[in-house]
Amino acid sequence: MDDINLTDLKLFRKNLSRFMLSYKFATKEIETKINILKDEFKFIHEYNPIEHVSTRVKSPQSILNKVSKKGISPSLKEMKENIRDIAGVRITCSFIEDIYKVCDLIQSQHDISVIEIKDYIKNPKPNGYQSLHLIVQVPIFMSDRIENVYVEIQLRTIAMDFWASLEHKIYYKYNKKIPKYIGNGLKEAALQAGLLDRKMEQLNHEINILKKQDTKDDDYLTSDQIKKFLQYLSETE
Repeated sequence: MDDINLTDLKLFRKNLSRFMLSYKFATKEIETKINILKDEFKFIHEYNPIEHVSTRVKSPQSILNKVSKKGISPSLKEMKENIRDIAGVRITCSFIEDIYKVCDLIQSQHDISVIEIKDYIKNPKPNGYQSLHLIVQVPIFMSDRIENVYVEIQLRTIAMDFWASLEHKIYYKYNKKIPKYIGNGLKEAALQAGLLDRKMEQLNHEINILKKQDTKDDDYLTSDQIKKFLQYLSETE
């Protein structure tokens, strides 16, 4: 009996390790795709909409905590289907409009299936949290099978990411129970971060208009340049 239990335990550990590896591979797959899109976008448009990309895979303990919270069976099959944020990719963009551009680029990838979109930018959470969340599935080609793995992709601006990082630290500092006045302060800070995003986006639009105008003006020769050019032609005849 002990031998059977030991064998089962070893098999479970092996399957769990491979289960976790599939999520690690999935984050690398998404990260590679994002970097390709970023480099191509920069080459075509001479502009990079992505500031930073980071990835993470939940720890086994964190997964088990979520299993307990959701009240699901602690089987690998149930965890795979019901916990869809085990693998996470966070993309930090310069401006809000860049978030939607990158979102469209991700959705255009033929081997990525978009399962769900949650827009917390247009509809912020009650605490002020803003971000665009995508739940996607990406195929991972293992040695003996293809695994379709869920990945959560979060797209934020720099201001949104700054707010969310500090909110997370404060939230856990108070053991997930923050005083009401601090919660109100965080919500106000989120509103200010949103205003900052929109102001910076407006300034960026104005800069782009000026840049286009300068480029347009450079396409025309001045009268002095035309005279010099005509003089040069007459001298070379």
